[in-house]
Amino acid sequence: MRHPSGTATLPAHSISPIQQITPAGGRPTPGTPFKRVLLKLSGEALGTGSASGLDPTEIDIIAREVRDALSTGVQMAIVVGGGNFIRGASLAQIGHIHQATADYMGMLATIINGLALREGLRAVGVDSRVMSAIEVKAVAEPFIRLRALRHMEKRRVVILAAGTGNPFCTTDTCAALRALELDCQVILKATKVDGVYSADPRKDPHAKRFDTLTFTDAITKNLKVMDMTAFTMCQERDLPIVVFDYKTPGNIKRVVQGEQLGTLVTT
Repeated sequence: MRHPSGTATLPAHSISPIQQITPAGGRPTPGTPFKRVLLKLSGEALGTGSASGLDPTEIDIIAREVRDALSTGVQMAIVVGGGNFIRGASLAQIGHIHQATADYMGMLATIINGLALREGLRAVGVDSRVMSAIEVKAVAEPFIRLRALRHMEKRRVVILAAGTGNPFCTTDTCAALRALELDCQVILKATKVDGVYSADPRKDPHAKRFDTLTFTDAITKNLKVMDMTAFTMCQERDLPIVVFDYKTPGNIKRVVQGEQLGTLVTT
């Protein structure tokens, strides 16, 4: 189906009005599709190892996977990182750059990634908007909660860039904050491994994978899949996190449909 402008549109679904979508809270019911999710993508997912920092092939793969997930009728916001260009904490350690300045540089990197992802989604027929926590009027909308909700109600993907707009906050913390603001039912943390392990499975062959974890366990075990601030925010508001392997084709669609993939972190 195509819009008169020539842009392909997704099939219509019966979506509840935004006022009726509320966070699931606690453990998601297996097999029950989500209505609204927040997908957390690292910057590396868009082009780690690429000379330019961005890999068109990887962007196209992610865009197609997101498009397939949207066919279920789910509403989606995406928080993107900027680690394929800059990591603020690392940059502050190696040069005469204040941590706050380094973090702002990282925020600008996430805007670059957000624009790249938007174009990738547009190329496969998915309407989306980049919303930034810092003002860059020429390329992105400012993040306004009700406007973001309206975009999702209209079946647009909302790409959230520039983190929270504050230094000393990671994009993981941004994901937790925005998921709560937008009444998402779950955070889908996309990684290159199939869940949370007791140690790095690439280095420790005896590393144990967890099917489920409590927030308390994740915090006390100091598991590095998300930062402690994000875990604490989700714990306080009973917002579950699913950590899964996005590299397996179809996994984003499977997880939004409620299939039990990866590791579920919940209260």
